[in-house]
Amino acid sequence: METATTTRRKRASIYIKPYLMDRLRERAHKQRISLSNYVETLLLDSVYNEPNETTLAAMRECESGVELPIVDTSSMEAFKRSMGLYEKE
Repeated sequence: METATTTRRKRASIYIKPYLMDRLRERAHKQRISLSNYVETLLLDSVYNEPNETTLAAMRECESGVELPIVDTSSMEAFKRSMGLYEKE
């Protein structure tokens, strides 16, 4: 069984623009991890953290340019009213 510390890795050679490499090194340094580990983490996030259908629908809605109604946050009552939520009495 492979664990995080025993997982085998393969060497990969890629070409990266110098300014991007500098930025990656800075971020890795801030997190106190190696550049290799930082890049691997970014790649894993990119590959395995795909948005679900609800999130994709929300993203499409945002990109569509449709203006949504303004939500009034001045009070809880105003908020509920602006959202179409009315308290039953």
